[in-house]
Amino acid sequence: MQEAFYRDPYQTRLETRVRRHDEQGVVLEETLCYPLGGGQPGDCATLSTTDGMVLTVQDTRRDKATRDIVHLVAADAPRLAEGTPVTLELDWSRRHRHMRVHTCLHLLSVVIKAGVTGGNLTTESGRLDFDLPEGMVLDRDEIERELNRLIAEDRAVKVVMTSGEALKAQPELIKTMSVTPPLELPEIRLIEVDGVDLQPCGGTHVARTGEIGPVVVKKIESKGARNKRVVVALAE
Repeated sequence: MQEAFYRDPYQTRLETRVRRHDEQGVVLEETLCYPLGGGQPGDCATLSTTDGMVLTVQDTRRDKATRDIVHLVAADAPRLAEGTPVTLELDWSRRHRHMRVHTCLHLLSVVIKAGVTGGNLTTESGRLDFDLPEGMVLDRDEIERELNRLIAEDRAVKVVMTSGEALKAQPELIKTMSVTPPLELPEIRLIEVDGVDLQPCGGTHVARTGEIGPVVVKKIESKGARNKRVVVALAE
């Protein structure tokens, strides 16, 4: 079953049940919380029971062994029994800023036509590291201008599914040099920005580029002979 945060990244409230609660954290039957991955932080939220107990989800991670999504709560929080009905309320303001920054980074990879060697994001800003072709020079003002142009065009952003085999035939879609998508899978998730970009991504994104709002290029740093780090931030 596809996780709720993939089906509708704008959903903020979910009625679900506890599958288990142990020293790792809380695992639910279903969740809205995106787990840390792909440079995007894990979500924060609250878990409320019908008798008024509220647990704060401080972070969300995916268990590498079981693939379960684990909601990290305080170690001394009361343990919830299996099957306990709970209401999950997403920290929407934080998540939405992640979505805005993440989609902006996809646009950054459109503006700068070079391989991506790494990236990360917060609620305020994000960065991509680029392996630049010899002789390529980055102009901060031009990058900022082009980013804001693509944002202002309010292009639609949507999910497109493909297969690992199909993606092998389109290697140009894989922009990240440091991480290769799991090409053995029958289904791989792509994010399409209408008319300008299509690339594999497991993160959450806004529905239209206009939702990102104005951005600024904070700095461009050298991280090696050819590696340049570009940091962008939300202007508001």
